[in-house]
Amino acid sequence: MKIAYLDCFSGISGDMTLAALVDAGADRAYIEEELRKLEIEPFTLDWKRVNKKGISALKMDVVLDPETAPTHHRHYSEIVKYIHSAGLNERVVKLSLAIFEKIGVAEAKIHGIPVEKVHFHEVGAMDSIVDVIGVALAMDSLDIEKIFSSPVPLGSGTIRCDHGIYPVPAPATLEMMRGLPIAPTSYAVEMTTPTGAGIISGLVDEFTKGFPPMIVESIGYGAGTRDLPNQPNVLRVVIGKADPFMHKFQLHHEALQPVADHNHDHDHHHHHDHGHSHDHHNHDHEHSHDHHGHDHGHSHDHHEHDHGHSHAHDDHSHNHHEHDHEHSHDHHHHKHEHGLLHDHDHEDCSTNSSCVKQ
Repeated sequence: MKIAYLDCFSGISGDMTLAALVDAGADRAYIEEELRKLEIEPFTLDWKRVNKKGISALKMDVVLDPETAPTHHRHYSEIVKYIHSAGLNERVVKLSLAIFEKIGVAEAKIHGIPVEKVHFHEVGAMDSIVDVIGVALAMDSLDIEKIFSSPVPLGSGTIRCDHGIYPVPAPATLEMMRGLPIAPTSYAVEMTTPTGAGIISGLVDEFTKGFPPMIVESIGYGAGTRDLPNQPNVLRVVIGKADPFMHKFQLHHEALQPVADHNHDHDHHHHHDHGHSHDHHNHDHEHSHDHHGHDHGHSHDHHEHDHGHSHAHDDHSHNHHEHDHEHSHDHHHHKHEHGLLHDHDHEDCSTNSSCVKQ
């Protein structure tokens, strides 16, 4: 199973997540090509390598067309329409809507209005739309099946937005993190944005304080805009495979069963005291006989023979594939030393389902 682990030691935002996933190997060309399908204002993505406290990280910025006035406010229903009408694949649509639904429901609760009437502000701006759908495209590009995350530091202090000065975390951010693990921080800044909280609450399957059991395949670092005084302001994303050795330590008993059926010891179950040999498939008789029945003065059975000398078969069963005794059985021809000649109607195994072939 392909997994992604979001190591949010410095928080998380939409642009940090998209940059980290591309740095970890997501197809940048695919992401940009698919984003151009959106019926929104023209934009480009600017990618650059930066250094955050000694960590080389990828920084991504959405650059708007200077000739086109941006739309800063969009309704939730408009954003859903953009996603459905863009011609994106089903998985990308599902992931994108999962993120925006979390944001929309949280905003609706904070403002006390139906989700359809939610008027997005910062999160509805162009860069946030591109971030969310870009993250969904990156997850799709990497074939991620399950997403893990560390506990998330939210920050503290205040932030200025369209409604005025708000506490950090922003009300919508805190609402989305209800029931999810958060981490303490000493920084009086916004470390997790509403878009970042939407990604966490909408996409993460499981939280863990350490790395999940995995084989690491790639690592990506996505840079935030500000610099923190004592640590790199980056999001680390680790891509790999989960539980890679589990199947190697499982015994598949059903695979061993046929071997057990074919190899068994008859030494304690029967005794043969006769001077002729039986082959499992070829009985080289001086007479031919039917596979199961013999029409002569003495009777032949698949398991018992009475030819004037005795064969003692004491309550045992024969396996049709292998006999571990000093003679072999032949289903079709017996060569006996007693010289009796018998004529039997022989059934062709190619047409009789009761015949056994090896």
